[in-house]
Amino acid sequence: MRDLRIESKKFEAKLKKIKVACFDLDGILTDAKVWWASEEVGFNRLFNVYDGYGMKLLMNAGIKVGVITGGNSVSVQKRIDQLKLDFCYAGNEDKREAFLDLMKRYQVQGEEILYMGDELFDIPLLKRSGFSATVPSACIEVREIVDYTTERVSGAACAREVIDMLRYAQGIIPHVPEIDG
Repeated sequence: MRDLRIESKKFEAKLKKIKVACFDLDGILTDAKVWWASEEVGFNRLFNVYDGYGMKLLMNAGIKVGVITGGNSVSVQKRIDQLKLDFCYAGNEDKREAFLDLMKRYQVQGEEILYMGDELFDIPLLKRSGFSATVPSACIEVREIVDYTTERVSGAACAREVIDMLRYAQGIIPHVPEIDG
C-alpha cells in the first residue's frame, strides 16, 4: 500500500481547495454487487465501515460529505441515515443535475468538490470536479481522466484511501484520546 501522506503531497494544491466530498455508491462505497432481499427491502448492498468512519472524520472537520448514485434502495437510505451524511441524490443515472444542485446548495465551484466514481455516467462529474478518483476496475475511459486511481478495490475501503489523502493534505488529524489511569 502506498504511503498516502506522500501520495497526498502530489495533489496538495487541488486537495486543499476541497470543501465538498462526493461519492458514487455502487462500485465505490460497495463492491458493485447487489442481491434481492425482498419486496420491502429491494436490492441490498454491503458497505465498508472504514469508508463510513472516514466520512465522519471529514464531516467533523467541516467538509460536506454525501453521495450521488444512480441506484436506490432501503439499504442505501438506511446507510445514508446512519452516517448522517450531508446530502444524498439517489435514483438517477444522469447525475449532472444533482452535481449542479450540490454546487448551488453549498455555494462552491467545481474545483472545491472531490468526486469519486467508476462508471461512464460519472465522467461529467469527474471532469468538473477539483479532484477526481476511481478504482482499478473502472472502465478505461474513467481511469484515463481521473486525478487518482486507488490501490484498494471497490467496496474495500477505496473511498477511505481517498479520504485519507484529503485529510493529510488539509491537516485533518482526529484526536485520539489516551486511556487515563
